[in-house]
Amino acid sequence: MADLKSGFNQLFLREEELRRVMELLFFAYRDFAAEPDGLLAKHTLGRAHHRAIYFVGRYPDISVTELLNILRITKQSLSRVLSQLVAEEIVVQKPGASDRRQRRLALTEKGVALEQALTARQRERFARAFRQAGAEAVEGFRQVLLQLINERDQARFRERS
Repeated sequence: MADLKSGFNQLFLREEELRRVMELLFFAYRDFAAEPDGLLAKHTLGRAHHRAIYFVGRYPDISVTELLNILRITKQSLSRVLSQLVAEEIVVQKPGASDRRQRRLALTEKGVALEQALTARQRERFARAFRQAGAEAVEGFRQVLLQLINERDQARFRERS
């Protein structure tokens, strides 16, 4: 039986429970990422494009280097993704203000509309789940996610808090 006095339940650290949570994460990601897939397919885009669109929208005027650091993909992979997004007039590239060699990225009007359409159902999914789970569970979930990412990226989120 769990130690109710300390409020700490060791059961969640057992192998089977850890595997169950990992499985839940796989299913949750599958469903979370699948919702925009149909809309992406209409534009002949994939999930890599979706991630790029999301982060360019989230951080307007982001540099290619910064985007590479977030996505952790090769330059070649990002180049293919960005080439298609630029050709489809979803993303625009412009030189940096202080360093003309630097490439800055932003969404076009078409890109903003696409990003909003792609993430609308995902935001609704999170809002529904958060309402059902309650504020304490949401904060616990946020803390677990924060601990799952590497320390350098954790700092990015701590700076915003």
